[in-house]
Amino acid sequence: MSQKIPVHDVTPPKKVESVDLYATRERIYTRAFTGLYRNLRRVGGAALFLLFFGTVWLNWDGRQAVWWNLPERKFYIFGATYFPQDFILLSAMLIIAAFGLFFITVFAGRVWCGYTCPQSVFTWVFMWAEKVTEGDRNQRMKLDKQPMSGNKFVRKAAKHAIWLLVSFAVAITFVGYFTPIRELVTDFFTLEVGGWALFWVGFFTLATYGNAGYLREQVCIYMCPYARFQSVMFDKDTLIVSYDPRRGERRGPRKKDADYKALGLGDCIDCTMCVQVCPTGIDIRDGLQIECIGCAACIDACDTIMDKMGYPRGLISYTTEHNLSGQKTHILRPRLIGYALALAAMIGVFGYAVATRPLVKLDVSKDRVLYRENAEGYIENVYSLKVMNKAQHPQTFVISASGLDGLEYNGRQEITAAAGELVTVTAELAAPPEKLPSSTNKIVFHVQSADDPSIEDDADSRFIGPSVR
Repeated sequence: MSQKIPVHDVTPPKKVESVDLYATRERIYTRAFTGLYRNLRRVGGAALFLLFFGTVWLNWDGRQAVWWNLPERKFYIFGATYFPQDFILLSAMLIIAAFGLFFITVFAGRVWCGYTCPQSVFTWVFMWAEKVTEGDRNQRMKLDKQPMSGNKFVRKAAKHAIWLLVSFAVAITFVGYFTPIRELVTDFFTLEVGGWALFWVGFFTLATYGNAGYLREQVCIYMCPYARFQSVMFDKDTLIVSYDPRRGERRGPRKKDADYKALGLGDCIDCTMCVQVCPTGIDIRDGLQIECIGCAACIDACDTIMDKMGYPRGLISYTTEHNLSGQKTHILRPRLIGYALALAAMIGVFGYAVATRPLVKLDVSKDRVLYRENAEGYIENVYSLKVMNKAQHPQTFVISASGLDGLEYNGRQEITAAAGELVTVTAELAAPPEKLPSSTNKIVFHVQSADDPSIEDDADSRFIGPSVR
């Protein structure tokens, strides 16, 4: 009887590889650099800082010059006071800003992102804090690879302290536009700050700290919608930051005095300086990318290398796709002209609306009782009138009504309202029934300043009477 030899399966188990659908974020270490566009960005940033941090401290007629007083629903902008009824002007401002962004994008690409966007501006500030506390690019990379030590802890703590200090300054200034800044700062340092003010200052401190300190390029690449819809506004005549492959290729290192043309090399020495200074970590030599914010850091870095090598500047530059392909760039084109005309028209209409904005507002609401008959046999209607003084000084207003023959006004016809005050009065109108052409008649209330006749406003309403047979 034969015996079977036992068989064992020694085939190694098949490895199941998992596929990660999300790429691991690679931290970006930017290198310090100098250049024309860096200087322009610093000057522009200083002007924006002065505007943001300085305006909130200005006074106008004994109050904060720019103050959005939400509890009282009054919004002060220097010499003007705006109310919720004027929010159509805010909408107009936002539309104008949007068209302005469209115009500048068609003309010069993402210069808003590179030079004036708060996310970019504060990211550069936070990167400066990294440099002064942890050193330049190579030093920071080396420090992060080291185990925690006393030196590393002190450097990291100093960096985060600067981050938090800048974030707190941004937060308390922003909240200061909604709460008087002098009282807010005093309350903070005397530990008498209110709960809501403390909450919002803390919220915006953490938001600035997180966005500029940790998220950084992630906001520009993934969170900001501008990077997505900019492509529909770009054309081949739009000014963009670009690498010239006709001049730069073939890349390769070489000695300064080498005859690189004989070696078949272009002007690009493949030093990757343009990548090392990029705040979003892209290689501009790969062409136009949505991650590029148009900051021109790569231009400054490349021009510095070209100077050292004795080559002409402009291997990376502000240019157009038409220019790169050897064609003529057209500055004036239908899309750009269209945006410019629309922008000019909207600015003109907005300026006119602001200049002619009535400094008094009259609202009329009729009483729920349709009508009543008085002792003289007249038909009476009762109305509630709200008169808002939008001027910066007290005004005396005279109220009248018209629209029907024999219409009589009973009630206060003269009121005084302080600057920004809303006064409510009751008005009774009476008319003989034989003078009523129908059961529902249009009337007009009129309010006019006794001090300045140009300050006036009208409001329509209805006078209700018995059915006319």
